Amino acid sequence: MESPLPLLYLDVDGPLIPFGGDPARHRSHLTARRIRELTGESNPLLSRVDPALGPQLAALPCRLIWATTWFDDANACLAPLLGLPPLPVLPDEPDLSIDAAPAGVHWKAPALVAHAAGASFVWVDDEIGEDDREWVAHHHPGPALLHRVDPEVGLGAGDFATLAAWLGNPDR
Repeated sequence: MESPLPLLYLDVDGPLIPFGGDPARHRSHLTARRIRELTGESNPLLSRVDPALGPQLAALPCRLIWATTWFDDANACLAPLLGLPPLPVLPDEPDLSIDAAPAGVHWKAPALVAHAAGASFVWVDDEIGEDDREWVAHHHPGPALLHRVDPEVGLGAGDFATLAAWLGNPDR
């Protein structure tokens, strides 16, 4: 029996919409007019989304899932720009209660671990820290890659090489 595809939880701000540092680094990939045609939105941050990332994400051997405070707006605003179908969204509502995640652990970590339910997963985010890595290692019985993306640069060739190597390794 073939094992199910690993999950890839994808953040938006930072990995897909670079920010911070020198504003000149954040070149426009799409015109405001093209963004409105595809999404009906006029958010200027969407011009930072590189449409070439969509096919690269779709080519990864995984099931893509949004893990972002954009929630379902990621499907309305980003999926069309990237040429992706609507994706599942986690967490549906963030659990920001004091017991959800211990101090130093990102609030997404417990929701992603619960959703993965032991399945192999990758978490791509610009806010992953050592506390998150330790917490996931202690609470998730399956393989997990927590991949931090430089928010000033966003997803790049090196990130995709790391993701593809991990996802393509059956011995994860």
